[in-house]
Amino acid sequence: MSKIMNNVRVVTNTVRASYVHVATPQSINGSDPKYSVSVIIDKDDKETIANINKAIDNAIEAGISKFGGKKPNKAALKLPLRDGDVERDDPAYENAFFVNCNNKTQPQVIDADHNVLDPAAIYSGCYVKVSIQFYAFNTNGNKGVAASLGNIQFIRDGESLGGGHITADDDFGDDEGESLLD
Repeated sequence: MSKIMNNVRVVTNTVRASYVHVATPQSINGSDPKYSVSVIIDKDDKETIANINKAIDNAIEAGISKFGGKKPNKAALKLPLRDGDVERDDPAYENAFFVNCNNKTQPQVIDADHNVLDPAAIYSGCYVKVSIQFYAFNTNGNKGVAASLGNIQFIRDGESLGGGHITADDDFGDDEGESLLD
């Protein structure tokens, strides 16, 4: 169940991870390296979408001081919830919204039973729940709401997106110790 916490933080329902950089931070165009993931949300997940929209509205309200003391028109702001059908030419983003999240701090990763996992367990295409905190920004003339990556819960494997993720079980699942050279 998706939930909103602290007015600006959302824990999603099960979503799909894409463009995953949670084991090692990545630098974009020379910026400070950050951990990041693109969270793909099915348009049928009305609960997560509604909670994200509420959190964005709350972040705008909380950030009025960053906008010169006046609440800006939401349509004039850069917003983190984006339409995959409009902005991506990628079948993984069809009938979906997405939020690009990042953070300088590495997220903690757990499994469905709350056991801590190696962040490398998260890959583009797997299904996860993600905590996302939204906050207002006004930097160099750009105004909007950004999404900070929180923690990630691995839910289940999914078909790899673009990176060819192959699990060790895929490689060795039927192997009974015999050499492939025999």
